[in-house]
Amino acid sequence: MSFQLEVVENPAPCFALRHTVFVEEQGIPVDLEQDELDAVAVHLLAREGAHPIGAARVVFKDDLAKIGRLCVLAQARGTGLGAALVRHAVKVAQAQERITKVKLGAQVTAIGFYEKLGFSAVGPVYLDAGLDHRDMVMELP
Repeated sequence: MSFQLEVVENPAPCFALRHTVFVEEQGIPVDLEQDELDAVAVHLLAREGAHPIGAARVVFKDDLAKIGRLCVLAQARGTGLGAALVRHAVKVAQAQERITKVKLGAQVTAIGFYEKLGFSAVGPVYLDAGLDHRDMVMELP
């Protein structure tokens, strides 16, 4: 699979992908899927040709970058796209001089995926939108 990753100014395609994955597939309530952080986030979009197939966002606060809303369409899973999105989000964070740490809230079923990308699990398991999550962090050099 060949895909392109980019930061987008218009997050509408990201929202559409997130709706498909989080609301339709995972049953997350639509009112929880988008939030006020979308207005200040950097939105990443993956496309195969002209077709959006994955998305993520990065939100900055003080010295922390938080990756969130990572999603990949079912037909693109297992292709390395999710890992590429995470790596791209980390690069976006590293481009900000003040950022020393990247954090994300991982669904517990995905902890191993994020550990392979250099994240470490911290703290207890908690519920987010009805699903078990655990925070994960990566210290930046």
